[in-house]
This record gives sequence, structure tokens and C-alpha cells, in this order.
Amino acid sequence: MNPIAASALTLSLLAGEVQANENPRVSVTPNGSQPSARGPADWFTGTVRVDAPFKGSDEARVSGATVTFEPGARTAWHTHPLGQTLIVTAGVGFVQEWGQPVREIRPGDTVWIAPGAKHWHGAAPTTAMTHIAIAEVLDGKVVEWMEQVSAEQYPQID
Repeated sequence: MNPIAASALTLSLLAGEVQANENPRVSVTPNGSQPSARGPADWFTGTVRVDAPFKGSDEARVSGATVTFEPGARTAWHTHPLGQTLIVTAGVGFVQEWGQPVREIRPGDTVWIAPGAKHWHGAAPTTAMTHIAIAEVLDGKVVEWMEQVSAEQYPQID
């Protein structure tokens, strides 16, 4: 390629980059730019912190958050219209589908909960647990909350 054509191509690419930056299609939410929120007592038992939730906009419908459960803390029973994925990042916890045994979850585990499956998840009695929770919105709804997990339903460690 001759030097004049190369210069024209470079300028064209740079102009395209400048133009793209005027209407970015990639956004970055800086760590710490969104406040932590306490998990509401209607939806959680114990101390739960929800950090940096993300939500799609326009045609994107995925939403999610990093959720930290202190020892013994857990969600209420709930469902998701399009299912939910949990990625455990720290600690030890539990997940249970209604009518099924409680299952232990640990860092590195990925949990898939099918659409409409009634379930709960949370920390073990003596150990905190953190997971990333990802779900999709359907007709403006990502979750349907139900009754709390009772003390009899929550596993105790001897």
C-alpha cells in the first residue's frame, strides 16, 4: 500500500473510532460506583449484602448481582420466569429445590435453576457464602418471592 493510501486508511479508522466513542455501545461501571444494599427482610433471613447489581437495557434482559450471605443467612423460597445461574465465588452454602434434598455449594460451583423451579439458596450455618446471581427479565419480572425458609427446612450442622 502506498504511503498516501495508508495515511488515508489510518485517518479513516481514527475518524471511525472517534465517531464510535461519541455513541459507545460498550459501557464500564467502575467498581465501587454503586452503593451496596442490604437484602430486604421480606426476601431474606439474616444479613445479606447485594453489591453492584447490573441490569440490561433496551433489548437486553439479563440482570444480576454479587450477593454475600453471612453465616445462616438465606433467601426466601422463590422462582425465576427464565431460570437463574449462580456462580459461587467464596465460602460454603446451600441450594435446595422444593421437594428435593439440600445440596452444598462451594467456590467454583455453577448452579443452574430451571425456569419456574421453586428454590432457595444461602450460606451454611457457620460460614458466609458469596455468589454471582444472573437471571433474565420476562415481562418486567425477574423473580417471584414466596414464603421464608423455616428453621426446620434449613439444614443444621452438628
